[in-house]
Amino acid sequence: MAKNTRKPLAAPRRATGRKAPAKRAAKPRAAPAKARAGGGGGGRRGPLGWLLLPVRLLGRVLWAAAWRGAAVLALILAAAVFYNYGGIPSMSELADGRARGSVTLEDREGETFAWRGDQFGGIVTADAVSPHLRDAVVASEDKRFYRHLGVSPRGILGAIRTNLAAGRSAFSGAGGSTITQQVAKLLCLGQDWDPTTGVTEAEFEAECRRGTVWRKVKEIPYALALEAKFSKDEILSIYLNRAYLGAGARGFAAAAQRYFGTPVSRLDPAQAAMLAGLLPAPSYYAPTGNLGRAQDRAATVLRLMREQGFLSAAEFQAALEAPATLSPAARQDTGGYFADWVVQSGPDFLTTDTTEDVVIRTTLDQRIQGAAESALDDVFGEKVREGSEAQAAVVVMSADGAVRAMVGGRNTRGAGQFNRAVQAVRQTGSAFKPFVYAAALDLGWSHYSVIEDRPLAIQIPGSGTYSPDNYTNRFYGNVTLTEALANSLNAATVALSEEVGRDIVRNVATDFGIDSDLAAGPALALGVSESTLLEMTGAYAGILNGGTSVTPYGIAEVTLRGDAAPLLDHDSGLGERVIAERAARQLVYMMSRVVEEGTGTRARLDGRPAAGKTGTTQAARDAWFIGFTGDYVAGVWMGYDDNTPLTGVTGGGLPADIWREVMLRVHDGVAVSPLPMIDPAQDRPAAPPQPQPAPLPQQPAPPAPAAGDSLAERVLLEVLGGILRRE
Repeated sequence: MAKNTRKPLAAPRRATGRKAPAKRAAKPRAAPAKARAGGGGGGRRGPLGWLLLPVRLLGRVLWAAAWRGAAVLALILAAAVFYNYGGIPSMSELADGRARGSVTLEDREGETFAWRGDQFGGIVTADAVSPHLRDAVVASEDKRFYRHLGVSPRGILGAIRTNLAAGRSAFSGAGGSTITQQVAKLLCLGQDWDPTTGVTEAEFEAECRRGTVWRKVKEIPYALALEAKFSKDEILSIYLNRAYLGAGARGFAAAAQRYFGTPVSRLDPAQAAMLAGLLPAPSYYAPTGNLGRAQDRAATVLRLMREQGFLSAAEFQAALEAPATLSPAARQDTGGYFADWVVQSGPDFLTTDTTEDVVIRTTLDQRIQGAAESALDDVFGEKVREGSEAQAAVVVMSADGAVRAMVGGRNTRGAGQFNRAVQAVRQTGSAFKPFVYAAALDLGWSHYSVIEDRPLAIQIPGSGTYSPDNYTNRFYGNVTLTEALANSLNAATVALSEEVGRDIVRNVATDFGIDSDLAAGPALALGVSESTLLEMTGAYAGILNGGTSVTPYGIAEVTLRGDAAPLLDHDSGLGERVIAERAARQLVYMMSRVVEEGTGTRARLDGRPAAGKTGTTQAARDAWFIGFTGDYVAGVWMGYDDNTPLTGVTGGGLPADIWREVMLRVHDGVAVSPLPMIDPAQDRPAAPPQPQPAPLPQQPAPPAPAAGDSLAERVLLEVLGGILRRE
C-alpha cells in the first residue's frame, strides 16, 4: 500500500508577541509598467479616464501659464508703482492743485457777497479738521479706508454688480473707488492741465474722471504708489484739500467758509455730513442751489456715520433734528450781475486770470441792490402779462460814478449770465436829448430861451429830406427850452441841435461818457445812436454833479488775501468838467419839469424832488427812463433781446414805474436832499433893455443965430441943424 505523503492539517499558531516571519507575508502584484505609464497592453484606464486626460493636461498647462503670467504681471505692476512713486511730489505741493486763484468780492461795508474762481481756504491736515468731518468722509466714501492697500477688489466687484443690475455698463455709475483712487483721479494720475493745448480746465478734469477700463487699470499702480509714499492721514489730507465741493469751493476749508462761514475745525456733525455729501455730485447737491436736497443727502451720510459707530444715538438724532443751514452771506444770492461786471472790468491778472487769492472791496450797497431786484420783480409781477419774455435792466449809482446796484435782467440768480446793463448796446431815443440842451445852455442859452417847434425840412446829401415829427403829430410853435424838453418835442430839439451845431452836441455827449459811435446826421439829436445803460446812467450822473464827467466804477480796493496793503484803490470816478455849473443847474431844473409836468410824471416821488428823462426808440423796441434825486442816479432800460417791439410801452410807462419803485425803496429812511438846480423864481429874464442908438459921427455945428434974428429964422436954423444931425 502506498504511503500517504500529504502533510497533516494543523491549526495556525496563536499569535504571540513576536512578528510572523516576513517571508510568509503575501505581496500584492504590481501593475505592469506600461499600464502605470498609461500605455497600452494590459492598462486598467477606463473610457472616462481617457476622456479627462486632455482636460488634465490643459489644466496643467494653464496653471503653469497662470502662475508665470501672474509673476510677470506682478513685476509689471511693481515697475509701474516704482515709476509712479518717483513722480509724485510732496504733500505740500499736492494740497493746492488749482490752476487759477480766487476772487472774493466784498460790498462797500466789507461784507462778502460773491465769490469767483476757485476758492481755497488754506492747506489743512486730517488731524486739524473737525473729527466729525473726517468720520463723515470715511463713512460715506470708503469705510475700509484704514484697512486696504489703496485698492478694494471687493468694492470694485460690488460696483460692477450694481452697475450691471441697473442696466449700465460695468464702469458706468458706481465706481467702487477707494479714497486713495479718488485722490489719484484728483491728481489726474500725475498730469497737470496745460492751457496751451486748447483744452479747458473743465474738459481736462472731466477726462481725468472718466471711468474707462484702461483708466481704471492705470489708476491701480498710481493708487498703490500713493499708499507707498504717504500715510493714510496724509492721503486723506490731500483729499480734503483738493476735492471740489461746488460753488467755486476747492477743498473743505473753503467749503466750510463758503457755505457756513465756519472754520473747518469747528464743523458740527450736521455740517460735516452736508459737506461730505457733496463729494459724489458737488453741483447737484450744493446747498446754494437746493438746500432741501443737500439736507436730504446729509441725512444719508449721518445714517452711515451712525451705522459705522461714528455717532451715538443722541448725536445722530440731534443732527437729524437740526440740519445744517447756510450762513447769511451764502444765503445772500444778490449782486451776481454786479460781481460779473466787476471781475470783467478789473485787471485780468487780478481777476479772470489770477493765480493768487484776491479780495476786492467794491462799491456795491447790498440794501440798494436788494431794492432794485425786488422792485423789478414786483413791477413785472403786477403790471406785465404772464409769460412775457420782455427784459429789463437797472443801474443805480452815486453822483461820482460809484455803482451801488446793478440788475442785468429778470433772472437775478447765478453768475455768468448775459448782462443787459453793460452788454446790451441799444438805441437811446429821447433819453439822449438832455445832451442837446446841455450843449445849448453851455453856449449861453437859458432855460427860458425860445425855440420854434415847427415842421423842418433838412436836406441830407445822398439821403434826401429829413423831416422829424413829434410824438403827438402836432407842432407847438414858439416854446421855451424847458417846455421843449419837458414834453420831448422832436422838431424843436432837432432845430436846437442844428442851431447849436451837431459837432458840439456830439462832443458834449462824448465828454459825458457816451463812448459809442454817435450818428453824424440831424437824427443824432433824437437818440438814433446806440449806448449801454451803464454809459447813459453815468452820463446823467455828470449832470447831477454839476457838469463834471464820471467814469462808472465798481472796484474800490484790491488786496491779496493775507496782505494789509492794497495793490490798488479807487475812491472816485470824477473826470473833467464838461459844461459850466450854471448850465448844469439849469438843465437839472428843466429835467425836473419832465417829472413834474412832462412825459415822466409816473416817476414822480411824492415829497422828494426828482429829475429825469424818458426815451422811446423807433417802433418802441427800447424804452428808457433815467433820472436822479439829490442822492442817487438810476437808469432803467426795457425791451426784448431779439429787438421785438414792445406793446403799448414807452419810456414814460413801465420804465418810469420801475424807476419809481426802485427809488422809493432806495430812499426808504433816507433824508430828503434838494436837487442842485436853479430857483426859477430867482432866475427870471430881466426886462429887455431899450435899444441904444449907435454913436453918430461928429457934424459941424450950424452957425449960431445972430443977434436980432427973427424967431422964424431961429426955428429954420434949428430945423436945418436937426437935418444935419440926422444925416
